[in-house]
Amino acid sequence: MTDGRSWQGNWRVRLYERVRERGYDSLTAFAEARPAVPLNLLAEELGKDDVAGVQVLSGLLVEAERSKQVTRLVRDVLARQLSESLPSGWPGVMDDKSRFQVAKALGCWSADTPDSHKGRVRRAGDALLATSPPPGWHPLGPDDELLRMLLPDEEA
Repeated sequence: MTDGRSWQGNWRVRLYERVRERGYDSLTAFAEARPAVPLNLLAEELGKDDVAGVQVLSGLLVEAERSKQVTRLVRDVLARQLSESLPSGWPGVMDDKSRFQVAKALGCWSADTPDSHKGRVRRAGDALLATSPPPGWHPLGPDDELLRMLLPDEEA
């Protein structure tokens, strides 16, 4: 958690300077080199005290919109959220604790989703709850077969 320093100065410039310092041409390339790593941990790697996860998400969304890869980003954010909320993978039994963890993951994912994809994300979340993936399942990135089935690419 940052203490507000992440919003001081031109955070976008700082974010991309940090990405370039690590040898990447884009924030997307930096994130793709760290599949399923939660956004807050990506932010910490870029600047423990002055980069926030929401800033990383914002930058990734700008790049995804530019490259017409928003659906792929939405899948990527779910993989990262599930990795954080369900470190042992999808629960085999839906007790109160696991139900809360799944709800938290899906709720955070929905909150992080651009308005253009909210309906699709809601349907995908409903499908995951209606027909649970195999116990232990956790997508390793946006190209996971189940994620691609739930949210196929639509961008041209």
